Amino acid sequence: MTFEREQLVRDTWALLADRLPALATSFYGRLFEIAPETRELFRSTDMAEQQRKFTTMMSEIVARLDLPERLVPEVAALGRRHAGYRVTAHDYTLVGDALLWALERELGPALTPLARLAWMEAYVVMASLMRRGAEVGASA
Repeated sequence: MTFEREQLVRDTWALLADRLPALATSFYGRLFEIAPETRELFRSTDMAEQQRKFTTMMSEIVARLDLPERLVPEVAALGRRHAGYRVTAHDYTLVGDALLWALERELGPALTPLARLAWMEAYVVMASLMRRGAEVGASA
């Protein structure tokens, strides 16, 4: 990612600082709407805690976008953990769709076309690292 796109992601994330619970609610609501089968993955999960974990994880990823030496191993490890939760490659597409939808909902016009593109790129990078981490974990 370019510095400018990383900055767009950081700037738009900062706009959400006081709306992170709403973002998480929007994200999971949309995910369960477009992929009802994913509810099964959260069957025994405290969703309030899960939403907190989601926003914490996203905050950490955004903060490390320009620190690949820290970001890559952390996101790969996240992918290995998610493989243990039975997350599939297709699920990453659904999550990306739900994330962008939730960002659009919570940011409104602040999610400009360039900011949306930056988020799409950031998500593709993260999802790729997570999938790679899951694959390496499965072969180990």
